[in-house]
Amino acid sequence: MTPSKRLARLWRQLPFFIWLVLLWMLLWGQFTVLALLTGVAAAIFVTRVFRLPPVELSGRVNLWHGMLFAGEFAVALVRGSLTVAWQVLDFRRQPAAAIIAVPLRIDDDLIMTHTAVTCSLIPGSLVLDADRERRILYLHVIGVRSERDLDAQRRSVLQWERRVVLAVGSRAQVRQLAEDAGPERSPV
Repeated sequence: MTPSKRLARLWRQLPFFIWLVLLWMLLWGQFTVLALLTGVAAAIFVTRVFRLPPVELSGRVNLWHGMLFAGEFAVALVRGSLTVAWQVLDFRRQPAAAIIAVPLRIDDDLIMTHTAVTCSLIPGSLVLDADRERRILYLHVIGVRSERDLDAQRRSVLQWERRVVLAVGSRAQVRQLAEDAGPERSPV
């Protein structure tokens, strides 16, 4: 491998390396020099022992859409918690549940992962499986009583995918969303 390719590979993996060091420091609950050094050692060990395929980042982060994502996620987290609490405490009826399949629009492992994690963190839904080849997420959702509720859950997952793409997706992925939305609704 040439030095320029090695440097490019290192540059692509740098965000993950930094994330591993920060995760180490968060796990120990310490932001000290010793925690930083042991985190670097742990990150080097993990990246050398567990050879994972390199993940290509888009190189694009839209701070405005990232902040919108974080705000909407916080609201969805609170709303989902309250909804699930109400469904549990409503003794008149059992909360109905369903397993739904949601075909995603963007063919990117990282976008699919971000979307799946986001949907799983919001109370009331849990990703059971991800079909990577066909870009389908399978979710277990509670609180569904009709076909309209199922469609609303599917639209919600697609909306989270849209938010993720607008925040960290490539320009081509943003254009693809705009084309899929048609002239009546542009994602930007």
